[in-house]
Amino acid sequence: MNIECIKDKLAYAIGKAERITGKNITLPILNCILLEAKNSTLIIKATNLDLGIEISIPVKVIKPGSIAVSGSVLYNFISNITNDKNINLEVVEGNLKVSTKHSQSLIKAFPVDDFPNIPKVVSNKPFTFNVAGLIKGFKAVLYSSSVSTIRPVLASILVASDEDDVVFAATDSFRLAEKRIGAKKHKEFNQILIPFKNVGEIIRTIDDIKDDVEVFLNDNQIAFSHNDLYITSRVIDGVFPDYKQIIPKDIKTEVVVLKQDLISGLRISNIFADKFSQVIFHVSPKDKNFKITTKNMDVGENVNNLEAVVKGEEIIISFNHKYIIDCFQAIDADSISLSFSDNNKPMVIRGVNDKSFLYLVMPMNK
Repeated sequence: MNIECIKDKLAYAIGKAERITGKNITLPILNCILLEAKNSTLIIKATNLDLGIEISIPVKVIKPGSIAVSGSVLYNFISNITNDKNINLEVVEGNLKVSTKHSQSLIKAFPVDDFPNIPKVVSNKPFTFNVAGLIKGFKAVLYSSSVSTIRPVLASILVASDEDDVVFAATDSFRLAEKRIGAKKHKEFNQILIPFKNVGEIIRTIDDIKDDVEVFLNDNQIAFSHNDLYITSRVIDGVFPDYKQIIPKDIKTEVVVLKQDLISGLRISNIFADKFSQVIFHVSPKDKNFKITTKNMDVGENVNNLEAVVKGEEIIISFNHKYIIDCFQAIDADSISLSFSDNNKPMVIRGVNDKSFLYLVMPMNK
């Protein structure tokens, strides 16, 4: 293999691919990226077996061929080249020679035949999705996923079709987030469960795409394709919890408060929270009062009265501070609605006049 290409284009592509390489001691080939040169194109591949990526860039192919090298070594070298616009990649005695006008390096290669195949997802019903909407849906729920993989279904993001919406949801059993994104161009499909750790990489890979991606689905994989970029992820084989049945139907108490006031109140309250990050909500419609209290034997205690519109029945209920404050990044509205039905049932958080986002938080045991 022997090619010439523009340094910035190569650094951009390798930067995306290198993030997906597996940091694997027992399988060093997963630390590599595969370079394949043919037909005036360089195809750059990387995989960690959960995720796979292919990026194509135009190059001058002097001699076609392929080679596998450490992704981090190649990226670190190329990204630190500052004075040269062009770069040459050449296989020399089985290793990769990387040279510019001012510098050159020889990078150890690995057997190309050991590099895993990246699945090509074939789907009878591919559909397109606006990238901004896709990322918004993922980010609105990602933080609610379980970080433990003991129950893979809870360590995943649900993507499901519902009439003119695509529904994104995640839960760790203590809280649940649901976001609906209008997507009339999509096709009907069953629920998809994408490992949450893969979703973060998918977001970073596609976040600079301005228009639509094409989405392909089968029983084992989901893939996103746009021009010369292709990324595929394993999907979880399982059934997401039927969370609709735990959404309270009989709301007995409601609080409407400015989002920024609630955020500030929670942050102040958390200074005095105990080791379980417990905050206590006191809602008294009779006194038109909404306050948050916290107490820590080693620090002190705090009472924070917030201006709010309250109605319904009086309630005193405890929550984990972190589980509440995480959701505000997904709410665009200036005002927030907090709904309660019982001391033992979840609180429902929504943006006022925003039916696209729903957040449930389970109360803490006293």
